Amino acid sequence: MTTTSAPVSEALTRQVSQRVSQSVFDGSHLRVVLLVDVYDGAQQQFLEAYEQLCNQVASVPGHVSDQLCQSIENPSQWLITSEWESAPPFLTWVNSEEHVRMVEPLHSCVRDTRSLRFHVVRETGGPAAHAEPGERRLQSSPRIGDGVIRHALTFTVKPGSEEAVAKILADYASPEPRVDDTTRLIRTSLFMHGNRVVRAIEVRGDLLAALRHVARQPEVRAVEEAINPYLEQDRDLDDPESARVFFTRAALPAVHHVTAGEAKPDAVRHALYYPARDGGGLRLAELLSQQDEQAADDPRSPVLRSTIFQRDDVVVRLVDVRGGDTEPAQVLGLADRARAAELTALLDAEALGVDAAALRDGAADRLLTLARMELVTDRRSPDA
Repeated sequence: MTTTSAPVSEALTRQVSQRVSQSVFDGSHLRVVLLVDVYDGAQQQFLEAYEQLCNQVASVPGHVSDQLCQSIENPSQWLITSEWESAPPFLTWVNSEEHVRMVEPLHSCVRDTRSLRFHVVRETGGPAAHAEPGERRLQSSPRIGDGVIRHALTFTVKPGSEEAVAKILADYASPEPRVDDTTRLIRTSLFMHGNRVVRAIEVRGDLLAALRHVARQPEVRAVEEAINPYLEQDRDLDDPESARVFFTRAALPAVHHVTAGEAKPDAVRHALYYPARDGGGLRLAELLSQQDEQAADDPRSPVLRSTIFQRDDVVVRLVDVRGGDTEPAQVLGLADRARAAELTALLDAEALGVDAAALRDGAADRLLTLARMELVTDRRSPDA
């Protein structure tokens, strides 16, 4: 399990506290809040499913504690909170197939859920409040946000269908960007690498509301139905359980984002695919995040902003760079030689279609060609 030590995380937080950024690699404690709406009459079934889940979660590395609460105004509303040593072990668990199996008993008794994740920045009272600063594992200062939530989905299609899928995904009318008074779609970027599809979205407001809004749009629904025959994982969008499992497995959360400065009109957006060896995805994403923090501090760097998405051994880096010629190593996040050596050792050479020796040779221009994803479509809302 990968975590970041307190001294490193404190230094990292101090560096980025004055610019737009987000990261799961701060090393501070994580509080997860799950809002649950239970079907009327299903409270006992829900309690039994929770007890079973609670016993299983207790043995997960990085889990500290959890608490179940019931609303005093509406008995159908429940709140589950859990505390984790840091974000990485939680993400490793929540994105695993083990988690998909664990929560299955809840689905028949739960109408709706909403998950929120927070780093612990300050605490009042209790043992942690009296601990030494290095032991508390709290953020030394809050990060500065920009009101934009970044999220991605990834899935694979049957080999040989890539061209047909790319055409379907490129040829559709954009959905209405306005979701409600507080939420709107900002940008959707869609890339492919071989038979892997990555759809990255930027939302201002409520991500869940935006995802539901998009799913209801006729043009989007038609595209989803059109690519169904080409998917490697079967799904039935008319079956809520089938659709839920598919999109749960397809979720590719943003684990790190940093913006170096104002957007440039000549900025070029790239997506880079970093398939990791078994169990190496989180560490690979962390190395890239460290490189991006350094790039954001370097006025000579071509990188204007970077978002790293990671789930299991799939790592995707969405990066906006200044127009013109750029050094491949800087675009790849391999400018630091020590990190580059560790990062390339974590890459799955076979997934990139190259032998391991070629990766060890560190030919950045060749690796950039191998890792770069093909742009299918990049759409922005008119007033983004």
